Amino acid sequence: MVSRRYYYYLFMISMVINIINLVPRVLILTRFDGVFWSILLAVAYCTLTMYIFTRLIIQFEGQGFPEIFNTYLPKAAAAPLLILYSIFWFIAGCILLLSFVDITIRFISPDIRGRAVMTGFLILVVGASRIKTTSILYATETVLMLCLPAMVFILVKALINPAFNWDSVMQVFTYLWTKPKLVTVAGASFAFTGYVNLAIFNRSFQNLKLELRHFWLVPVSGLLVLLITLLVPIGYHGTIGVEDHVYSWFSTADSLRMETFVVERVLYLFYITYLSMSLVTVVIYWHVGLELFKGCFNGKEGKGESEDGEKGTGKKTRKSQWIQAIILFMLSAVMVYLVEELNQVQLAQAGQWFLNFRFFAEMPLILLLIFLVWKKRRSARR
Repeated sequence: MVSRRYYYYLFMISMVINIINLVPRVLILTRFDGVFWSILLAVAYCTLTMYIFTRLIIQFEGQGFPEIFNTYLPKAAAAPLLILYSIFWFIAGCILLLSFVDITIRFISPDIRGRAVMTGFLILVVGASRIKTTSILYATETVLMLCLPAMVFILVKALINPAFNWDSVMQVFTYLWTKPKLVTVAGASFAFTGYVNLAIFNRSFQNLKLELRHFWLVPVSGLLVLLITLLVPIGYHGTIGVEDHVYSWFSTADSLRMETFVVERVLYLFYITYLSMSLVTVVIYWHVGLELFKGCFNGKEGKGESEDGEKGTGKKTRKSQWIQAIILFMLSAVMVYLVEELNQVQLAQAGQWFLNFRFFAEMPLILLLIFLVWKKRRSARR
């Protein structure tokens, strides 16, 4: 079992990783269409859903979705739900990995083939996604502790740079009173969704409690990160020109220099920092997807046991190993194929569809958990 701080690490890494990928594009495209009210609505909505979801799932101490669903739902309902949610987590990891391969080719090494970059990333992700849940949490903490100082340094350097145009930022604020858009709320809310990984990582927590003296940091930090995600690229590229940059934060990092450092271009430090966190995030997504899919093959007799053996003997069954191998091989083959088949526009469109679907799927998941908690309490009274 791990301490409470790892719960916030899951939220934190999801929040900071979205600076580079889908979220800034959505915010920038709607910067004149009520983006600030959309951000406020997203922060309020996600803080509430995060609190409710966590309070519900901690009622099932030491259990993930496979154990919960297989115990309190009929097999005909549990298996399809687990498959559906596993596909969702796999897609989340795939979109992030495809985006970072595209970033690598565009900003770091334009001459290398996308499939070569993807293969290198897949070797790391496939191997790491099969390790124990607690080990992934420890790795997440290590990566965050190493990367956060670099992120703070880059942010401070960006804000104090003379090239940062505060007039452009203030111009966006003149559109403060325009009405929000649902697509922006859906995009901004994705920065908060790290808590949903408790679907599997709840296995590693014992006596997890939410205290207001700590939880208030969630909306405050989320609001600050979303505002920074939107406004810093605008300060460098202008209110109009910022729309021409697909990966606006990488373009911003490429505008910065470190004259007295070993490497002058801030882009390389920014790339290494976010590469590390992106790979860890994909590992988290695929690990959750794997465990959810494996849960389809376990009945009620397996309740209370973690799928990766953390509460058992620590030995994976041959059946489990084959399931993981087949899933990861198929995912890897699809990724290697798609990396040179999808263009930038198609990838961005797929990301937008994913954001919209995730937003509308969040509330049904919470309603399902409310039903499962009710069933648990009802069975306990018998």
